[in-house]
Amino acid sequence: MPEHTLEAKALAASMGADYLEQDVVATSDGELVVLHDIHLDRVTNVAEIFAGRCRDDGRYYVRDFSLHEIRQLTVHERQNADGSNVYPGRYQGTEKFRVLSFSEELELVATLSEKHGRLIGVYPEIKSPKWHKEDGFDMTPSFLSILNEHGYGAHGDPIYVQCFDADELVRVRNDLGCEMKLIQLIGENSWGESDTDYNDLKSEQGLSKLAKIVDGVGPWIEQLYSVTGVGPSDSGFVEIAHENGLAVHPYTFRQDDLPPGFADFNELMAFAICELSIDGVFTDYPDLAKLAISR
Repeated sequence: MPEHTLEAKALAASMGADYLEQDVVATSDGELVVLHDIHLDRVTNVAEIFAGRCRDDGRYYVRDFSLHEIRQLTVHERQNADGSNVYPGRYQGTEKFRVLSFSEELELVATLSEKHGRLIGVYPEIKSPKWHKEDGFDMTPSFLSILNEHGYGAHGDPIYVQCFDADELVRVRNDLGCEMKLIQLIGENSWGESDTDYNDLKSEQGLSKLAKIVDGVGPWIEQLYSVTGVGPSDSGFVEIAHENGLAVHPYTFRQDDLPPGFADFNELMAFAICELSIDGVFTDYPDLAKLAISR
């Protein structure tokens, strides 16, 4: 099911997820909503409801629509540019889902915690903060304000704030006075996620520097190992991160999109836990991950 809908989050909680992730982006009227990225066209029916409202690149941007307009859209599984589903084996039902505001999402998590009788944390991402600023809106103060309104603010609260932009996390910690746990997401420079030099962050010097600002890192799983003739081999990243006091939460563990070198999800999890000694995982399959961890 779409990862950003109310129903999907409820399902993830019932499957044992300890934290629920929110990718947070801004609307034209400065409201914050939960969506996979800054675009609407690959996860909603925006091209049908608001035909012609795309930018010159053919994409429909959240920033070009008000919250009222976005509430008129329905959400579907993430698609490729040609309209095919990114994960064709996932949910194919006909129920109509909608985009949630960030506040609604936090209210949902509180409800789920009460329903399941256990504390469920949140793991929100400040999505493309530099792009938002260039588009005329500084979303981070609003992001932190909403978290504060819902009771998140202290380092010990059940929350990790994540971002791909290293400069923004420095700002969040030093200029905006955030005491919550921070996670530096680490991608590849070729992805264009931000101006951050991820090659530098992955180095021993880079991880040491990060430890002065953040509590942990969220690397791409393929950055933690290499595939040799005898199978996956530890790159040493996790050990260096741990030496610098950083937690390591790699992404994204998927049964239907395994990284190279692994025959199945259990093999991937066993390697990550036993060989790499990671501290947590981003996964679309929390039930399978919890089962693997308990073995």
